[in-house]
Amino acid sequence: MAGGWSKDGAVQDQIDASVEDAISLARSRLPHGESLTHCEECDAKIPEARQKAIAGVRLCVNCQSALDKEQAKQTGYNRRGSKDSQLR
Repeated sequence: MAGGWSKDGAVQDQIDASVEDAISLARSRLPHGESLTHCEECDAKIPEARQKAIAGVRLCVNCQSALDKEQAKQTGYNRRGSKDSQLR
């Protein structure tokens, strides 16, 4: 049930859009192409097992971990606004 000017199912549409955005973001972060033999950031050798396990790998484990931590800090903000934030 929608209220005000919103149509029926608007909340589910917003949830679906948020999920689609998250999936698109995750897919865009997946490596693709040919794996590198040395890290783009620190020039350390990337082990052959990592190159085979992740197609298109560009970073060593240490640099990838640092990048993942930095990206985790940037996520978590709901641009669309949650109901809780609208009630404040």
